[in-house]
Amino acid sequence: MADEVKGISEKTMMIHKDKLYAGYVAKKKEIGEILKEYFDKGDYADANQSYSYLRGLKEGETFATNGVYLHEWYFGVLESDGDWQKAPELSKALIEKWGSMDKSISYMSACGMAARGWAVLGWDMKDGRLKQYNSDSHNQGGVWGCIPIIVLDIYEHAYFIDFGADRKSYIEAYWKAFNWEAAEKMYLKVRDLTFN
Repeated sequence: MADEVKGISEKTMMIHKDKLYAGYVAKKKEIGEILKEYFDKGDYADANQSYSYLRGLKEGETFATNGVYLHEWYFGVLESDGDWQKAPELSKALIEKWGSMDKSISYMSACGMAARGWAVLGWDMKDGRLKQYNSDSHNQGGVWGCIPIIVLDIYEHAYFIDFGADRKSYIEAYWKAFNWEAAEKMYLKVRDLTFN
């Protein structure tokens, strides 16, 4: 059973983790197995960009894989007390970027209000800095070379049971349960990665 998160019910977390996320994990594995069979077959004559079996598999592969990874990043930064002072280096970087922690959280929350699927603060290895990106679907809107640090699931399944259509209150609950220590750990791992 899913862990309880402050402000987000056990029922929501159970459905989110134990059903939806588990489904992405299973589908990722299934698609991987089918792709291996397709590869082993060695006949790729039907592959084309308009519609083909391989095109469908490859699109499904990125959707399922990103569904797994984004949820893991999302769950990995929940279940704490929302104290941003527990992330001294990340909070310093956010203050340098956006002027204050209040402005940083306000802007990231606004990005969550504007997204249809995910709001992601990541380390952009090409630019060598923090960037906020939105994604309307698991496999749309992400930026190659960007490592997620803060991941906010904005799909209705993440909040509708607890908050109905009140996305703003869900985002406020997210920050109250946010694990800044986990985000700090990820930030420290990636902040020196660049490929300019």
